[in-house]
Amino acid sequence: MSAQPSTTFLIHGTDTPPAAPRPLRAGSLALDYDQGDLRAVNFRGREVIRRVGGAVRDRNWGTVPGVLSEEQFEISDSAFRIRYVSTHREGDIHFVWRADLTGEADGTLCFEFEGVARSTFLRNRIGLYVLHPVPECAGALVAATGTEHQFCGLRFPVIIAAEQPVQGFKNLTGLAHEVSAGIWAEVRFWGDVFETEDQRNWIDASFKTYGTPLRLPFPVEVPAGTRIRQGVKIRLTDRREARPRLASAAVAKTKSPECVEPSAGPASIGWPTDTDTWVRLPDLGLGAASHGQPLTQVEVNRLAALNVSHLRTDVRLADPAWRPAFLAAARSANALGLPLELAVHLPAEGRATELQELRRELTRLRADVSRVLALQSGQLSTTTAALETVRECLGDLEVPIGVGTAADLYLLNLQRPPAGADYVSWSMNPQVHARDTRSLLETPLAAAAQVASVGTYFPEIPLVVSPITLRPRFNPVATGPDSDTVPGGLPPQVDPRQLSLVGAAWTVAMLAALAPSGVESLTFFETTGWLGVMETAAGSPMPEEFPSFAGGVFPVWHVFAALQGFRSVSAVPVGDPRSVAAFAVTDRTGRKRLVLANLTPIPVTVSFGTMAGTARLLDGSVVAEAMRSPEAWWRQAAPPLSSTLALPAYTVAFVDVT
Repeated sequence: MSAQPSTTFLIHGTDTPPAAPRPLRAGSLALDYDQGDLRAVNFRGREVIRRVGGAVRDRNWGTVPGVLSEEQFEISDSAFRIRYVSTHREGDIHFVWRADLTGEADGTLCFEFEGVARSTFLRNRIGLYVLHPVPECAGALVAATGTEHQFCGLRFPVIIAAEQPVQGFKNLTGLAHEVSAGIWAEVRFWGDVFETEDQRNWIDASFKTYGTPLRLPFPVEVPAGTRIRQGVKIRLTDRREARPRLASAAVAKTKSPECVEPSAGPASIGWPTDTDTWVRLPDLGLGAASHGQPLTQVEVNRLAALNVSHLRTDVRLADPAWRPAFLAAARSANALGLPLELAVHLPAEGRATELQELRRELTRLRADVSRVLALQSGQLSTTTAALETVRECLGDLEVPIGVGTAADLYLLNLQRPPAGADYVSWSMNPQVHARDTRSLLETPLAAAAQVASVGTYFPEIPLVVSPITLRPRFNPVATGPDSDTVPGGLPPQVDPRQLSLVGAAWTVAMLAALAPSGVESLTFFETTGWLGVMETAAGSPMPEEFPSFAGGVFPVWHVFAALQGFRSVSAVPVGDPRSVAAFAVTDRTGRKRLVLANLTPIPVTVSFGTMAGTARLLDGSVVAEAMRSPEAWWRQAAPPLSSTLALPAYTVAFVDVT
């Protein structure tokens, strides 16, 4: 018997959502304590530091989660001290640290830890990191202090930096950036040498300064008994009366600047009136189901109700079993009346024999193809030889043939594919570095930056983002066997939030960031199964861990169903994109719809002013019904739109404007 998901699970993707962040003050700074980390450090309503925390990274760059214990709190109106123990155990890794977090009334923050290895294991990195928020920091002035240098004329990059670490941000002992005119955030490090990377390469909306430089060999063995101690100190300084050329913190004033709280109020949303903001809605596609089972008629009908233009399948020609997987995808595409988006992975040696066999199969099946992505096993991205081979064998299909990578933008930057292709493609997922829901829902802020940056790398070439998934499909930077699979647990590609409102809210935010950006095509998820937009008729293979409704849809299905028939899209300003995401769509008949989502676990109020229409909410009170009977849910009359709308946790709203 299948496990039935609770309402809590359908909202959060877990029956035990994390505890709410604890608000703190340190003089002029407002911030959160959240599961061992300091987050959202704000000054005058402006985020100064995104996050300060510690991480244990295994030999494959996987983050080993910590379990907190012995938490102690000393909190006042303007200061705090928090201590705890964090235990990290996974496989042969056993590392424990004691943390000491303080916030002083003068606005100084300090995060220190001392840890010990309780076993011998391989690691790529252990230590503290500081995340600098992209919206506030991109382009900001930076003063860097290092072991052998001091730079005052740096800036955080605007276009995503291909070089990691960022040029000039190496061998650091300190880093300061300008928050506003004359106000600087200074960060000091000890216990290791630090450097900064541009995490937008993985759609993290931050720059990360971390310990243990990449130039050092990894993985390295950590013998049992090894002790590691590190610390980070953060403070704001007022440099408005300091010398114009500021070389060090010694000449900076250390007083805590006056704090002015931001005004609170509902997010205001209006219909876009600037015609220049409207663009063609990109082609939207789904991936073929990796379970390989044929679609049922109910599944075909429900998938046909979505605004989908193609079906992606990866054809790995070095795999002897490539043909059955391809045939299953081709059958699904035929049942749906959709063309295939082919990602063709040539064997490492670049033989064309298998590619010619694929061409014969396409002819035999009379398969329709929308585009072809040329890839090659063992390569980070497309090589010139791979592109030429695919063009020679598949050029007569007379469809666009593109270059790119099957992985993140980072790999595209490590090995730039050749210019002159018909399009450039790369994939996105939000969990390369962090898995918590708060971090996941911050990532869409960096997705549009990837599109803008690739547009500068490859000007005037169509851009294709494919696929977009909730978890990484594979680890392209692993240095050893995959350690991310827990015996008896879900496969590493599967995230229970796929079937939750969290997954739908994240998808709305990704569409809000990417759809108006001018990309040619976006491919999300898969058709059915626990990586898809709906469950199979057989139900979840692991109902205790992934408790979906057999034959039901996931909330994300409704996001794509809401776009059926629309052809144009526009961005919609929302004030705080960390709380609400929204975009607008319209069609040739003048039909207008707003799609918006609450990106937080607390209710958010949205103001529509005098806008008239109806509002349909997909929230915790109706989500089970909407998953079991999606067609009936859409047939229900939507209530009239009021001037303000309260959106519960992770709610998705569909507003039809009249």
